[in-house]
Amino acid sequence: MWPSMLLMTCCYFLTPFKFGQSEKLFYSRDRSDVGKPVVWDSSGSGDGEPLEDFGMIQEALKKFQKLNNLPARGILDDATINAMNKPRCGVPDNQIPKSNPAEKTQEETSFKKEQQELQRGGGRIFSKKLVKWRMIGEGYSSQLSINEQRYVFRLAFRMWSEVMPLDFEEDNTSPLSAVDIKLGFGRGQHLGCTRTFDGSGQEFAHAWFLGDIHFDDDEHFTAPSTDSGISLLKVTVHEIGHVLGLSHIHRPGSIMQPNYIPQETGFELDWSDRKAIQILYGLCEGSFDTVFDWVHKERNQYGEMVVRYNSYFFRNSWYWMYENRINRTRYGDPIPIATGWPGIPTQDIDAFVHVWTWTRDATYFFRGTQFWRYDRDKDQAYAQDAQGQMYPRRISEGFPGIPSPIDTVFFDRTTQHIYFFRGGQVFAFDINRNQVVPNFPKRLIDFFPATVPRNHPRGNINAAYYSYMHSTLFLFKGREYWRVVNDRDRRKNPSLPYNGLYPKRAIAEQWFDICNVHTSLLKM
Repeated sequence: MWPSMLLMTCCYFLTPFKFGQSEKLFYSRDRSDVGKPVVWDSSGSGDGEPLEDFGMIQEALKKFQKLNNLPARGILDDATINAMNKPRCGVPDNQIPKSNPAEKTQEETSFKKEQQELQRGGGRIFSKKLVKWRMIGEGYSSQLSINEQRYVFRLAFRMWSEVMPLDFEEDNTSPLSAVDIKLGFGRGQHLGCTRTFDGSGQEFAHAWFLGDIHFDDDEHFTAPSTDSGISLLKVTVHEIGHVLGLSHIHRPGSIMQPNYIPQETGFELDWSDRKAIQILYGLCEGSFDTVFDWVHKERNQYGEMVVRYNSYFFRNSWYWMYENRINRTRYGDPIPIATGWPGIPTQDIDAFVHVWTWTRDATYFFRGTQFWRYDRDKDQAYAQDAQGQMYPRRISEGFPGIPSPIDTVFFDRTTQHIYFFRGGQVFAFDINRNQVVPNFPKRLIDFFPATVPRNHPRGNINAAYYSYMHSTLFLFKGREYWRVVNDRDRRKNPSLPYNGLYPKRAIAEQWFDICNVHTSLLKM
């Protein structure tokens, strides 16, 4: 009995809760030992397991307890019984050895080879970057509208896309054979599947290797905005994880943990989910148009003025906000530039600069031969500022002597100079005298010398990013960055050159989860 409890198909199961719990939707039908609550007969009467199998049962219990963060004593105590009675996915936590007689049960031998591969988990499934999915036309749910179903599926794919370098595209026109993942609802014998759904109560859904995800339409699936029923979003995200190659993750908060967690607000992928999928598929990589910290002032609960900042990464027509305290992008990003930054160009921003002194506080965006000033209070670009200047303006008018277009720019509060980058040159602009600093431009390789020979970007910088989090300047080019030697570094090692560049590193190894999302999933 016990080994069979640990050997289930790739699906979500419901098992009974104790009497008195409020969510009656989670009560199971009395179908089999797998679905019944575990009851310990302390009298020892009745038909029991043969004594020679007791050691095997005890080992199975120890493994189960260890995976569920329980003391691995091999004793069926109350905590173990409660863990067994939790709703859970049916993917095995580990493979049953070949010598185990439980592997030859009728249910197991009926599985497809693909299903067995999926149960093993932990392997990269898709070698291509673009993965296509579709709702099966004959497999819509009777409980939610088609638009609600499509929204949930799109959101589930987007959640994975935000943390991994795969694009998921909804494809409703190609031949079905060209679609990688097919999703649908059914009851009993359904959608030509070899497995049969059991009706309301136990098996939520099952997923098949390299392709199909089926949902039991007898279950009470609900939309993300609902706080009752079975979260279709959670079940879908979990099953997609299996199709992508993930096995179970025994960590509270992980969507890939075997036990189903009822509806909750603010559901997102856990750190463990993100790292597990990135082990299989790698990190998200790419270049950026501009990167900057947006500094703003606000009053705290005591009425004191405090300065805060958020970090932003721009690419094409989209941007991400980076949450430095948790070292990842904000959930739900990227967002269209047009949505978050009204009035500036909607794509291909060249640069951003924040000119911040005791007497001046202004922010500018650059593109091509023009620049825009941004109104921080109204959160939109100026058409005309308080000084009567109209925007956008030509760079040559606002910053005499600076050629355009520029590659990037940053402001040094110590020197009160704006440094403009163009090709292999650096121009220093004195904001107090409104002119280029004498003896500029200078060569990039001279103004920012390499600390390691021949390890230098040499020109065409994408972004010059001063990070308040790291208190230093970074130069971005392509998928790599160079950190600039700062005063703290030189105090520790006086031999380091002023403005020296440390050897390049991958951007994705310092700033995590800045991932593209397919256009079919962006506008939700």
